Parts: sequence; structure tokens; C-alpha cells
Amino acid sequence: MSNYREEVGPPDLTAFREDFEKVRKELGKVIVGYPDVIEGVLTALFSGGHCLLEGVPGLGKTMLVRSLARTLELEFSRIQFTPDLMPADIIGTDIVVDDGKGSKSFSFQKGPVFAGILLADEINRATPKTQSALLEAMQEGSVTAGRHTYILPDPFFVLATQNPIEMEGTYPLPEAQLDRFFFKIIVNSPGREELNEITRRTTGSGQPECSKNIDGARIRRMKQIARSIVIADHVRDYASRIILATHPGTEHASPMASKYLRYGASPRGAQAMILAGKVRAILDGRANVAFADVSASAANALRHRIILNFEGEAEGVGTQAVVEDVLRHVKEYPGK
Repeated sequence: MSNYREEVGPPDLTAFREDFEKVRKELGKVIVGYPDVIEGVLTALFSGGHCLLEGVPGLGKTMLVRSLARTLELEFSRIQFTPDLMPADIIGTDIVVDDGKGSKSFSFQKGPVFAGILLADEINRATPKTQSALLEAMQEGSVTAGRHTYILPDPFFVLATQNPIEMEGTYPLPEAQLDRFFFKIIVNSPGREELNEITRRTTGSGQPECSKNIDGARIRRMKQIARSIVIADHVRDYASRIILATHPGTEHASPMASKYLRYGASPRGAQAMILAGKVRAILDGRANVAFADVSASAANALRHRIILNFEGEAEGVGTQAVVEDVLRHVKEYPGK
């Protein structure tokens, strides 16, 4: 039974935190370490966005997504992206159906994208044409095949994994596709203690399991609660000035942005920072967004939305460093 009050009134922040912690605790049974990664994924989920996980093979990215799917009472679907994968393999296609009376007609056969939670595994191993098949689904919550548009389930959450682009056999995701991801989270290699715990859990006779405890209705309610959190105009303006500071050649640009960037972040970056800031405020027990809530999500929200120029790529400058420079450059209150 849901913990949320039925009457119209202030959002029940306590219930939100409790449900958030339930999911985090269940994932912790299987996933060793990576508290920031888990929080980032759940923040994207309860903000209504999609998430891209990047890291070398073998770090547990797919396991994280599978464990999340087991925790959520949503239909789960997995697509293994390969170079020969076609768009119809993702969204579905029209097939000829015989009604048994000699009459034939077209019927749409739904693809694996019709699920509550979709794992796009190693998404950058498919060609850009196939990658772009997810664009409409991620932005509009629907897919178009032929002359018909089909609505996807609500909630619909895409969790994509990718290997670093320098690895052999990968294709860079188009900028338009990257911009559809709420967060891009970097999954780094575990430390010594985490490795010991991983081997302890995975080489014994028993395997930890997650239990289901959040359904689609509660996820939709949590998204509504997150969006109802108040953000003051001066904090909203702070998020906007961060975005402007990533645009090279403008008066607002930070020094590193002017030197190393070709393109700055889109307005979706500001939306992601604000929505993530609202979730962070709830988890901190507040009903309003602070400056720190916005800046804390800047790296995950912007690292995939800014494009390095030739000088930045030649000097090996990472987008993380540029985002950190932007945060140093943009003051919470203009003129101070």
C-alpha cells in the first residue's frame, strides 16, 4: 500500500525519502560501492529522465540496471546493441497477418522498446542510424512506425551503458541523442576493499537478490512530488548562468569554455540540474532548492552536453574539468 496521502496538499517528502531509500537499499544488496552512481541513476528515474552509464567492461553497469529492474514493478526489456542491429529490431515493424479466411492485413509487432524500463546495453556498438531509433521514444514517450504513432508505457525509463569511445568497435552517439539523456554518469574501477567484497559476494554458494517494492503508480507520484518542490528565481537564474557560461565566444563564457569548447550545453542541461536539485533537496529534508543542489548535479547533467573543439581534444582536456571551471566562474549572486 502506498504511503502517500490521498488528499490534495503539500507533498509528502517523508514518503518520497522512504521509497528512495528502499530502492537504494535493495540495490546495495547486489551492487558493491558506487553510492554516487546509484544515487545518480535513481535521481534520473524519479526526475522523469533517462541515464547513460559509461565505463570499461566488467564494472557491473549491466548488473546495476538488472538489479534496478528487479526492484521496480515494471516490465523490463534488454537490447544488446551490435553493429548489425536495425531500427525495426528496437521499435518493431508491421507484419502481414493471415486471418485464416484468405484475407491478409498488416499488424504492428511491438519491439522491445515497449517496456517500463529498457536496458540499452553497449549502445555505442550500434551504428548511429540504429542509435537514433531511440530519439522519439526518449523525448516523446512514443514511437512512429509507418503512418501510426504508438504510445509507450508510463513510466518509461531508458538506462543505456556504453564503453569509452576510444575502445575498438564503438561509434560515438549523435549529439541529439546524448542531449536526450538526463544524466551521463561515469563508472570508475572499484578500489581494493570493493574488489574484495565483490569477489566475496559473487564467488560463494549464495547470490544476493533484490526484492520488488516500487510500482509504476508510485514512481509517477514521486515524479510529481519532485516537480512540486519550490525553486527561487535567483537559484533558477544560477542554473541559467551556468548554462550560458558553457557557450564559447559569449560574454558569459568561463575561461576554459572559451578556449576548449566548440558548443555549449542546451537548455535541457538547466532542466536536468533543476530537477535533480529538487530531488536532492527532498533527500536533504528541504522543500526548496538551494544553490548547492544545482551545482552538485552539474557534472552529470552537463558533461555529455558540451562539445570540445580541436584544441581541447588535442590537449586531452576532459569535459569534467570544463564543468568544474564553469562552476568556479559562475557566482551564486551576480556581481559578488
